[in-house]
Amino acid sequence: MSLRLRDHMMSAIGDLRFEPIQTRLRAISGGEVVADSTNALVVWEPKRVVPSYAVPVADVQGELAVAPERQPATERPVAVMLGGPPVLDPRTPFSVHTASGTSFDLRTPSGQLDDAVFRLDEPPLEEVVVLDFAGFDTWLEEEQEVVGHPHDPFHRIDVHRSSRHVEVRLGGETLALSTRAHHLSEAMLPDRFYIPRDDVRLDLLSPSPTRTVCAYKGHASYFSFDGSPEGVDIAWTYEDPLHDALDTAGDIAFFSERVDLIVDGVERERPVTPWS
Repeated sequence: MSLRLRDHMMSAIGDLRFEPIQTRLRAISGGEVVADSTNALVVWEPKRVVPSYAVPVADVQGELAVAPERQPATERPVAVMLGGPPVLDPRTPFSVHTASGTSFDLRTPSGQLDDAVFRLDEPPLEEVVVLDFAGFDTWLEEEQEVVGHPHDPFHRIDVHRSSRHVEVRLGGETLALSTRAHHLSEAMLPDRFYIPRDDVRLDLLSPSPTRTVCAYKGHASYFSFDGSPEGVDIAWTYEDPLHDALDTAGDIAFFSERVDLIVDGVERERPVTPWS
């Protein structure tokens, strides 16, 4: 019997999952190293597609205090990733938990981090604590800063030069037309075409104040197309991408979830993702 690997991986999305990482991990807050571990893990709570870092409790420098009841964080809508089972929107706050455990505040010399620590009840993870990535100022694996969220050891990016005829249309306008895009494939996400700026109708796009960060590609800035209600933040670029996406520097990609993407004369079906 054959098995599609993506289906196998997504079949466990409702479970509590973990994987050890082999690098030294440090979390910094207020200029102080708050966690320093060579025995760290990445942990996915049920329905999470983005992991969190976890370390043995002994590797945390600070005082843990059981968090008081607070106004619960808003759970974002359940989303679907490329036709797979329902998952939590990746932007759902850390304080929304789908596994049993206890939330803690972390008191450090520089202040208190509310709900920044979660201790799971389920073995063999009851001896580690999961940390809120967004609650700390800086994360380092060895001496390399990690941005966006923890790295998933099973996630990868591939970038290839492409000569395929790529056209992007929205609201009756052609926004881009190219035969020299970079094709970027990323695990569990739709493929993207990063198009040279000379092949994009920049006169139809306006810079957006929106900024996002990707753990694998870096900091993105956005463009909007005013000719359609779907056009807000419809495209993005990485001016100074991280190593895995260096070849896409300055190119512009469009959300294929919200544009008409025609590749070699064939219009593609719009994928369904949290960015639809």
